[in-house]
Amino acid sequence: MKQLLLSVMATFVLFFGVSTAAWAEEKNVKLVDGVKSAILIERDTGQVLYEENSDTPLPPASMTKIMTLLLIMEALDKGKIQMDEKVRASEYAASMGGSQIFLEPGEEMTVEDLLKGIAIASGNDASVAMAERIAGSEEQFVSMMNQKAKELGLKNTHFKNSTGLPAKGHYSSAKDMAVIAKELLKYEEITKFTGTYEDYLREGTDKKFWLVNTNRLVKFYDGVDGVKTGYTNEAKYCLTATAKKGNMRVIAVVFGAKTPKDRNAQITKLLDYAFSQYETHPLFKRNEVVTKAKLSKGSDKDVQLITSEPVSIITKKGESIDDIKQEIMFKNHLVAPVKKGDELGTLVLKKNGKVFAESKLVAKQDVRVASWWKLFKRVLGEWTKAEK
Repeated sequence: MKQLLLSVMATFVLFFGVSTAAWAEEKNVKLVDGVKSAILIERDTGQVLYEENSDTPLPPASMTKIMTLLLIMEALDKGKIQMDEKVRASEYAASMGGSQIFLEPGEEMTVEDLLKGIAIASGNDASVAMAERIAGSEEQFVSMMNQKAKELGLKNTHFKNSTGLPAKGHYSSAKDMAVIAKELLKYEEITKFTGTYEDYLREGTDKKFWLVNTNRLVKFYDGVDGVKTGYTNEAKYCLTATAKKGNMRVIAVVFGAKTPKDRNAQITKLLDYAFSQYETHPLFKRNEVVTKAKLSKGSDKDVQLITSEPVSIITKKGESIDDIKQEIMFKNHLVAPVKKGDELGTLVLKKNGKVFAESKLVAKQDVRVASWWKLFKRVLGEWTKAEK
């Protein structure tokens, strides 16, 4: 909100609410054990439902690929790459050790298949191939990862590679990882990949390759459709998982479990707790028009503002519902040109005068600068109306 010079366009009452006291008791709940850190959040609001050592910087192992996937999905959303585009694997990408889909130097594979390789099989080679395609080199892609971490306000994250392979100074925290996953899940189509238990690559060839999801909860916990496991000797067993039931999607993260069984058990406890204790009330879908804003010097006089993510309110089950006020704030003096996706305002939900949740509002369409003749006619028309 600091970057906004706020002007309230509209305020109106929504019949949803959350008692501030509802969250206090979570401090006394002990849900996980035998892990280094954990967190549980609701996706739409980002509300923390449970946390333990969630700000502790730790090696994230292959959970790193959540940020890699986020940058891939952003590139797809902006049209910089296409699902059916073929990507050529470099010798460097093909040389990656650890989990892989066994790319050969010079092999070409579509973005869609490489996404499968990353999301399902945690392919290090696939991650580097996509990093090189998007940024030109893995080194430059890692710079993009760290810049995105900065944009998201992450305080305990720094990346050294796109894969999660062990590296000095490569770390994240449970809270930061949940924020990255929250951002990734704006693109719900990613769950088509992260929620697939098994698939194949190179079908129709003698090198057909079977993919099995490293996140076994995709198969064994109803509603789980992502996101990413991780393991190294240093990190131990980690998992950032997401599950959706009804209107509610939650994200659970654990770092440093001793075994895969322990990791899954702790995540299961977190998910069970969320779905038994809370419910989500959806307000807006992603890309839904909320309002329009006046625009100076544009080919159009105004621009439609849409949500950049799903917007909801979460309550404890059975809790009484009070009033939440909704305010729409604009950046001061909006001037063309505007590009689709530019952040132009913020949707703010308040209770008792305190900010309960915030969500970015972005431009639905491009708006060019108007020609001098169009501007002249517009001014003339307004002057004529004023005279009358």
